[in-house]
Amino acid sequence: MPLTVLVTGASGFVGSHLASALVDAGHTVRAMTRHPDDYAGAGEPVEADVSDRASLDRAMVGVDAAYYLVHSLDRADFVAKDAEAARYFSAAAARAGVERIIYLGGLGDEDADLSDHLKSRREVEQLLASDGVPVTVLRAAIVIGHGGISWEITRQLVAHLPAMVVPRWATTKTQPIALADVVRYLVGVLEPEAARGRVFEIGGTEVLTYAEMMQRVAKLHHNRTLPMVTVPLLTPRLSSHWLAFVTDVDTETARNLIDSMSNEVVVHEHSINEVVPGESMDYTEAVQEAYAQRAEALKTRAHA
Repeated sequence: MPLTVLVTGASGFVGSHLASALVDAGHTVRAMTRHPDDYAGAGEPVEADVSDRASLDRAMVGVDAAYYLVHSLDRADFVAKDAEAARYFSAAAARAGVERIIYLGGLGDEDADLSDHLKSRREVEQLLASDGVPVTVLRAAIVIGHGGISWEITRQLVAHLPAMVVPRWATTKTQPIALADVVRYLVGVLEPEAARGRVFEIGGTEVLTYAEMMQRVAKLHHNRTLPMVTVPLLTPRLSSHWLAFVTDVDTETARNLIDSMSNEVVVHEHSINEVVPGESMDYTEAVQEAYAQRAEALKTRAHA
């Protein structure tokens, strides 16, 4: 049944692809953005900001379901800002009679010493549900696709460095997932009653270390090996400055992401397959698709 759906972060990495997929599926999409005049993506742009309660009330009028895809990793006070935004969003959704919120969160064992980033993702899950609107949560690790920050770190490190001195977090296990599969799951949980109010873990078919991911990219795309030497004393702060120097990711975002890279983020339960069947891509397929997306984007930009 066609629904009216609000997509936050509609001009972002995941949100832009999700908005297109929802329109293709026959839904009416309200693409939430702070700059509607500049929006060129799928759906109808609606001006709103998660830090502005009045704008959220206006954006949610008549909305059946809302996707929450925003976070603030590029600032030092992101934990407080993300918590405040989630409270505002939850309250606005309840006032508008929204039937369901869908949130893309992060994997990670809750018994482990989670990073501030992953703790914040868990807090946002709880806060989005604090006013009674059912929240469906999809927890993922690194999303592989053109424009994704974590993927860009991997791609640019491999492209710029013939060899690497890597910190201990490079040996942490993660379960990357292709952008196309994330979008497939996000669309897939929109309507089924079995998805309402539940938490699902999603991932690709392979569990890899960050070092193995980079070595795979070097072999696939550059046809070379990537020698690595692990340096245990390379702290997250030093690592973030190193990443900001070698890639175009800003230091604050790099630091907050690196803090999370010491946490193992793998899928332990597979109930999502009962609601949204279908096998995810493996890492090689996801990487090849990400490079194809990049080539298309560069081609489009060159002809603009």
